[in-house]
Amino acid sequence: MLQGRKSELAAIERLLGTARAGGSGALVLRGEPGVGKSALLEHAGRMADGFAVLRGSAVESESELPFAALHQILRPVLDHLDALPEPQAAAVRTAFGLATGGVADRFMIGLATLTLLAENAPLLCLIDDAQWLDRASAEALLFAARRLHAEGVAMLVSARDEASLAGLPELRVEGLDRADAQALLAGHLPGLPPHVRDRVVEESGGNPLALLELPASALAEVGPLPLPRRLQEAFGKRIAVLPSRARSALVVAAAADTGELGTILAATRELGLPDDALAQAEGLVSVQGSTVSFRHSLTRAAAYQSAGFVERLAVHRALAVTATDADRRAWHLAAAATGPDEEVAAGLEAAAERARDRTGYAAAAAALERAAHLTPDPGRRLRRLTAAAQTAADAGQNGRAGGLVEEALRLSGDPDALATLRAKVAFEDGDSRAAYTILIEAADRAEGEARVRLLTDAARAAWTRADPAGMRRVHGLLAGLPGQESLAAAIGGAAELMSGDPGEGLRILSENVAAMPQRRAGLVGERLATVMVDFFSGDFARSRETMLVLAGEFRQRGMIGWLAGVLGTLAEAEFFLGRFHEAAASVDETVRIAGDTGQRQREAHARGLLAALAAVRGEEEKGEGEWAERAGALLDLGRGRFEAALERMEQLTGQNHALYFAPDQVEAAVRLGRPDRAAEPLERFERWARAAGQPWADAVLARCRALLAEAPEELFALAVQDGARPFEQARSRLLFGEWLRRERRKAEARTQLRAALETFERAGAHPWAEHARAELRAAGETAAQVAPDAMAALTPQELQVVRLAATGATNKEIGAQLFLSPKTVGHHLYRAFPKLGVATRTELAHLFS
Repeated sequence: MLQGRKSELAAIERLLGTARAGGSGALVLRGEPGVGKSALLEHAGRMADGFAVLRGSAVESESELPFAALHQILRPVLDHLDALPEPQAAAVRTAFGLATGGVADRFMIGLATLTLLAENAPLLCLIDDAQWLDRASAEALLFAARRLHAEGVAMLVSARDEASLAGLPELRVEGLDRADAQALLAGHLPGLPPHVRDRVVEESGGNPLALLELPASALAEVGPLPLPRRLQEAFGKRIAVLPSRARSALVVAAAADTGELGTILAATRELGLPDDALAQAEGLVSVQGSTVSFRHSLTRAAAYQSAGFVERLAVHRALAVTATDADRRAWHLAAAATGPDEEVAAGLEAAAERARDRTGYAAAAAALERAAHLTPDPGRRLRRLTAAAQTAADAGQNGRAGGLVEEALRLSGDPDALATLRAKVAFEDGDSRAAYTILIEAADRAEGEARVRLLTDAARAAWTRADPAGMRRVHGLLAGLPGQESLAAAIGGAAELMSGDPGEGLRILSENVAAMPQRRAGLVGERLATVMVDFFSGDFARSRETMLVLAGEFRQRGMIGWLAGVLGTLAEAEFFLGRFHEAAASVDETVRIAGDTGQRQREAHARGLLAALAAVRGEEEKGEGEWAERAGALLDLGRGRFEAALERMEQLTGQNHALYFAPDQVEAAVRLGRPDRAAEPLERFERWARAAGQPWADAVLARCRALLAEAPEELFALAVQDGARPFEQARSRLLFGEWLRRERRKAEARTQLRAALETFERAGAHPWAEHARAELRAAGETAAQVAPDAMAALTPQELQVVRLAATGATNKEIGAQLFLSPKTVGHHLYRAFPKLGVATRTELAHLFS
């Protein structure tokens, strides 16, 4: 399937369907160079099963050779000439030089063409670049096409705007929209850095040829990207016929990039051009009020590239001299620079500071990178390169940050000075082991605050890769540093929590995080530390609230590099709370943002969460990491494959997830008839639950004990009391109902099982729902179908949109937060309202209150 071509392919399929049914038809695909017309023709050829296929591609150099294109098209069927009436056959032979003495009557040749096509039906005739058809071939083919009716022939023609093909149905082929353009680039050039991909998409106008050919020259930061030769020639011809003054004015308009008429006129005057110079280029540009716009972004690129190097330098100098905006002046001076220039570099650095103040991290990274390359002094160049790398990382441009770090390394020769950045790039690339090694080795050679920062980051990397030994090593190194006792103890407590005494580990961690100096109180670092403690304490509701606030702040500040991590943590909290539909929405956005920003570690984490959510539904989905392992165990448990589930969970022992899912391990062991294998996870969970002090944890602990007790009723009664985690409560009700049924207390059993079934159905937890329904039948009741949760009918993105709309946010505000257009937001709301049974935003707000 071609990317983003549903309507075009549907039209082609209709054309072929008509021919299959014995009818005939023709269709012209019209559009600009490189827009994908030829690709559509090629795809049509692949779709035409059972058809004979004739192909022809007109060539500009042969456009004056009579019947050159027609001969190319009909060559495969010329052995059928003898089946034609003699006048037609003779006319064709004469036209193609196969015989002499005859008359190549153009209408007879047209009729012969129609007959040859019909004789070989069902047939598809593909004609590419019809604008270059020689006139004789064009007339014959048009003659035949206009007379197609019931021959079983389909004719598909591609043409640029200048081709005259009157009388044939046409379909306009436009550039791809932004989403499809991004997908096309990702599929063909998966390693392309996100910031380059975004720029190519913007400047290509969705033209597929430009999308695939522009990236090779997409690293320049100023001016339009160079066009591939074929497109340059096509657009350049329209520019070449203009007067020289008009061409120069076009170059100014192309380089100015703002579209402001005043800016462009000021620069043209600086170059000595008259004010009417741009008016002579009307048709390629239009002026509406005070705005100048190009007919197409590729026209702008062609205009810029049509100028020579010296002229482009002069244009940028003129734009710099007349600029009223300091940032644009800095960029135009940079574009006009022919070598290192500290004054220009300093101007770009100042522009980067202004961009960073506006949270424009990507723009700031670009300015700093260009400033570094213009800096004569090696020390300053290194500082600017490092700042560019850090800013790119903050913008979520991990690939760009990695390249800048490598460049800085070559300049400095000191890997320790860049250890934090190197580790961050490695971590976001999914290699937490490399990140830990970089940090711990640099810390061995560092002193003071630098040593503390490196060791703290190393502890985070060790936690991510479930490496308690690595955390204990960090704990030992920090413990000997004055003033770091609380930090060292907290890291040691986290290691103990992971693989030791979880209750004691939680106590140590909580006490020492609270005792740490709050030097950045209220900022991201402290709040994330609080969330970590909340998570370890099982307070997922408070973790969720904190993450929602942080996500909102990061959206408003444009901190997309941080957003993926926050959304992933939010999704985890929602999963643990049993808010599976909301978790799916959060994790869906995490996958998209992490993928866009090249954060492979976070993307892998999110895909593991997707697998866990699928497991709740009873579906299998691939993933990687601990969450994917947990997903496999959960799926096995839900489907009753207890031995497989237990083996998987025993492999998780000593990792981050071993604590949270110890109750599953207990249940799997008991259901398998191996209570001896439940003793260790029960003890582990009990030590932690006592330290955590969460009512839901006490309830789940009571369920675990009930599974192993001879007289479990009181314990089951305790287990079903807490509803803070509805899914866990429903699982307790299911187990309680099973026990009551086995005790022949069927009425009481049905009460528990009914409530469990309703929760499972609304959560979409199909394996557990099936189990509860089977138990209800065994208890003497046929369960009615429970109405599904309305939220379950929403797509993840629809849920994200309605959740924000319920807060009173406008479509524009929602679009800014979710990186969607307001029209897309409106579309999602239009589809979501009927699913939720609401008609207004007021009703929506009540639904979420």
